[in-house]
Amino acid sequence: MITELISVGTEILLGNIVNTNSAYLSEKCALLGLSVYYQDVVGDNEGRMRDVIRTALDRSDVVILTGGLGPTEDDITKEVTADLMGMPLKEDSHSRKLIDKYLKEYEKNNSQRRITKNNYKQAMVPEGAIVLDNHNGTAPGLILEKKGKTAILLPGPPNELKPMFEEYVVPYLQKNQPEIIVSQMVKISGIGESQVAEEIQDLIESQTNPTIAPYAKTGEVHLRVTASAENEKACRKLIKPVVKELKKRFGENVFATDESKTLEEAVIDLLKEKDLKLSLAESLTGGMIAQRIVNVSGASEVFGYGFVTYSNKAKHKCLGVKKRTLKEQGAVSAKCAREMAKGACKASGADISISVTGLAGPGGGTKETPVGTVFIGCCYKGKAIAKEFHFTGNRMRIREQTTAHALAMLRDCIIMGR
Repeated sequence: MITELISVGTEILLGNIVNTNSAYLSEKCALLGLSVYYQDVVGDNEGRMRDVIRTALDRSDVVILTGGLGPTEDDITKEVTADLMGMPLKEDSHSRKLIDKYLKEYEKNNSQRRITKNNYKQAMVPEGAIVLDNHNGTAPGLILEKKGKTAILLPGPPNELKPMFEEYVVPYLQKNQPEIIVSQMVKISGIGESQVAEEIQDLIESQTNPTIAPYAKTGEVHLRVTASAENEKACRKLIKPVVKELKKRFGENVFATDESKTLEEAVIDLLKEKDLKLSLAESLTGGMIAQRIVNVSGASEVFGYGFVTYSNKAKHKCLGVKKRTLKEQGAVSAKCAREMAKGACKASGADISISVTGLAGPGGGTKETPVGTVFIGCCYKGKAIAKEFHFTGNRMRIREQTTAHALAMLRDCIIMGR
């Protein structure tokens, strides 16, 4: 089915808010096998909104609209869509009761709040529409069907839209699809997007069903394997040999085949499996690696120490980096990275440590050591190594790339035992 997304709101056009809803819905629609051919953003203007929705209904089978379902005068998505589809509005008693209950709880939490009559505008629904209860707000969602066309109206706030879409819209769309779509992610670290693309070029050129779609992420490459079939079991059967082939080609660089699993989770799992204690020594990243590590539940079982040694004095005092190294080689050097990693292990008693030092810019670079030069060190059971990297982008981008590559290098060192 040809599907179109329309985001309603002048605040989106002005850049006051980031339109994350379209990205979410596009991905979900793709997984459901829907063909999203168009995306539109329109402000809270009746004439322009009418033109956009009319065009969408003419050229698409399913139109998903987000925003403009609230109680204020400029919330007119429902009114315009219902009028275009010839479905007059009437009050839905069930929706009014839910709105009333929600507002009374809202009022109870703050004595200065009061319920205003315009809230009940949200209980007016197109006659014959499927009403979707909103468990996280006041505006119900709606599904309007007329002459082979479907308009799905969802509230704008993501914390209302997402659960409503998952609970009601996904089953509705699946019911109207002859086939289902199932995907599995293969996550790779330690090698770049261009190398991954080259390695799977033959698979991409010959693919029919399933298909492989690469996605580049900072320090990682994700390959989404997607199959369509009459049921999930048949989809999984098609996906299995492709995932097996990808794991064969990329070996230890594959750190997950579960979409929800992160690189830091894979690292923590390895540390636990091998009963290793981790410490970190960070300079330019200033704790960003530690932040990703402690985002993982249970990280405290393997991670005990993190050193942020930004100055040369701190590197010497806390990690034992030699003054001679700092003077002759400089803080941004392989030798400094190795000594930082060794010092972190010694100071913490850890089995393995990762260190990072480099130039994130925008100033401070030289012809010999330009901005983006980074050294990542690893000490594993007394043996220290360091690798040189050259990243591009602004200060934050360089720090993010350093963090991602440090985690990948940590995983590699654990696996290789070095």
